[in-house]
Amino acid sequence: MSVTRAKAWPYAEKLLSRPQRRVPVVIRRGKGGVTLLHRGRALTRCYDTGPGRMAAELVALALGVPVPSLGESISARVSTAALYRAIALSSMDARVPEARPLIERLVEEASQMRYGEEDEDLG
Repeated sequence: MSVTRAKAWPYAEKLLSRPQRRVPVVIRRGKGGVTLLHRGRALTRCYDTGPGRMAAELVALALGVPVPSLGESISARVSTAALYRAIALSSMDARVPEARPLIERLVEEASQMRYGEEDEDLG
């Protein structure tokens, strides 16, 4: 039995409560959808439905990685700020017109945060 978003939230909230520059996460795709993990524990999930697949694409975009193929996993390292936005995107329904400006903003902010981290690593 997989973990629901509601059951995953307390752990995600605890992780996000302390700002960190690099948090290792894994995005994994299974039969039931896409799950975002930290140290083997679920942070959120996107179910294998139309809206869930769209949300999974947004989460992957916020993390700067592609959505993995069925049965595959992809690792990433992001700040808690970018991770917060990825988790928020996991519960957004892109079919709702009113949600689209917020979705665009969250994706843009997460992208800017990732590029800012890369610049700091180079300097």
